[in-house]
Order: sequence, then C-alpha cells, then structure tokens
Amino acid sequence: WNLYGPTECTVYAIGFEVGGDPGSSVPIGWPLENTTAYVLDPQGEPCPFNIAGELYLGGDGVAGGYLNRPELTAERFVPDPFSTDPEARLYRTGDRARVRIDGCIEFLGRLDRQVKIRGFRIELGEIEAAIGASDLVRQSVVIDREGPGGRFLAAYVVPGPGGFDDAALRAALAARLPARMIPTHIMPLGGLPLTDRGKLDRAALPDPLEGAEPTGRTPATSTERSLAAIFEDLLGREVHAEGDFFAMGGSSLLALRLASRIEAEWRRPVPLAAVLRTPTVEGLARWVEEEPETVETERHQPVIEIQRGGDRPPLWLMHPIGGHVVYARWLADYQDPNVPIFGIEARGLGGEEAFS
Repeated sequence: WNLYGPTECTVYAIGFEVGGDPGSSVPIGWPLENTTAYVLDPQGEPCPFNIAGELYLGGDGVAGGYLNRPELTAERFVPDPFSTDPEARLYRTGDRARVRIDGCIEFLGRLDRQVKIRGFRIELGEIEAAIGASDLVRQSVVIDREGPGGRFLAAYVVPGPGGFDDAALRAALAARLPARMIPTHIMPLGGLPLTDRGKLDRAALPDPLEGAEPTGRTPATSTERSLAAIFEDLLGREVHAEGDFFAMGGSSLLALRLASRIEAEWRRPVPLAAVLRTPTVEGLARWVEEEPETVETERHQPVIEIQRGGDRPPLWLMHPIGGHVVYARWLADYQDPNVPIFGIEARGLGGEEAFS
C-alpha cells in the first residue's frame, strides 16, 4: 500500500494498493473512509482531470487547528465549500496533485519550499534565514538533494569578507536550529549561479557529492581503509578517519546496512551498539580489531549507550518488540546533554518471546 496523509488529518487520508507494475509513477490513490479530497486551483475551484492544483483534505480526520497558532490555523484550515455542514473545514496540504480520469490522485510535490528529510518537515527558508544571520556569509541558498542514504540538505554559501569557516558556521547554526535542520553539506561558492534573467539557477548548483574533498586524517591501517571503502560506498562520498557516519548523511537504514557489511567483511556478528557508539572509521576499526570474545559478549548486551555522562536521572528508551533503537540517536540531539540516554533492544532480551 502507498499511503498518504499529513498529521493534521490524523495521519492517513488517501491510499493506493500497489499491484503489478505501477509504471513510472505510483499514485497515492483514493480518499479513505470518512475522508474527502479535492484538487483545487488558486481560486478554490476544482481542477479538471490531469491538471495540477493544491490538494485539500476534509472529513472526520481533520484536526481543529494548531495549538496557540490562530493565524496559521486560519491560513491552513479553511471553510469547506463542498459540505452542507457550516462548521466543516478543509486542510490545505500545500502539496501539488492532480486527479486522473479514474479519480485516482497523483502526488506531484510541494507548492512551497517545505521538504521532508528523514520524516521531518523542514522549511528551507528558515535555514537560509539562520545562515543569513551570520556575518560569515553574504549570500546563501539551501536545497534538498538525493544521495545514497536518501534525501539530505545542502547549503551553498558565498562567504563574507573574512572567508569561509565551516566549523564556525555550523556552530552558529547549532545555536539557532535543531540538528535535523543543519545541512549535511555546506559548499562555499564565489557566487550563486544565475539565469539570463538574473534569477537563481538551482539546476546549476554543483552536486556536493561529486569531488567533495574530505577534511581530517586519512585512513591509515588496512582495517581503516577497508571500513572507509564501505562508508564511501554507502554514503557516496569520500570520508576521513574521524568523520561521523550520521553527520555525513547516514540514516537508520544505512546504519543497518553498515553493520551488515562489516559483519560480512570480517565474518563476525556486529551489534548495532558498536555503530551507534563509535560511528567513525577509526572507532569501528578499533572495535573490529578487538578480541572476538569481547565482540561476542557485546553482541548479547541488550542495553545500548546513546548519550554518555551527565548527572541527571537517565532516560531509557525501548523500541516496540523486535525493533532497533537507531532512532534514539536523533532523539538525543534534542535532549539535555546532562541526561544519560540508553536504548534497550528487545532482540538482546530474547526477542518477542521475552515479552509474551
């Protein structure tokens, strides 16, 4: 099933059962029970078949609005002109869509500059505003790009008079933005590419994954070089020995693939805890070179240390039965650094049988 729906409409609103070869595009389908969907033009009129417009959702799942955000609520939750109930509302999704002749709806992207990275909605303009607030940058643009680990954020900046300082700019952004909104790649340019009419030419922005030069120590040992090759294959970019797998674009799914690749290369079980605790080439090289007995003992430990140190009561996280706790790494970015964080993997406790 290909399911579509925003949180504002109680998560799922439209669905399509995929069967056989869906062709070049998988539609999102038809409204679910007690849900209505319309593709409207800027005047609020239904678009003809196969003509793109904005997708509006109605029905029992539509929320009442945003808590303590009356202006945004009024902008996004509008009266439903197609309902006989005067209290009925439609939610403006901000998504482009079109209705096929058979009534099936196709998703075509966003109308604004909102993107979704690892499940988070992100407004690119907010990131550009944060970058622009720094005196290190004269101009900037942020876009989302596709990489081996999925979509990621790339920022292109024209440095200020003092020159480009990646570490200083990232520190400034970290003080204003959550970790998920800090671009994976920040590329300095002499100037932003423009079209003949003087507008930003996004298509001419260089791919940050092509020719990216890693900064840091070059992998030295044979183990580090082998691990670096796996990192580079999964991330699609060159890496250095101290580079953090997740900071360079690694996702939870790629972390599982990384563990699998290491296990296949060195023929020993790889606990996910090893990847989460030391997600660098040099850190994993030390782990690989440990005695097999130590590795085997660690594999059966259900507790995974996510965030060390701190003097506050620890936070314990457990994924639903049989799941991984990779998500906890990103959750830790939003927690007090004085709170130790641990994940518990059900697999290490005997799997589903342990909870039956």
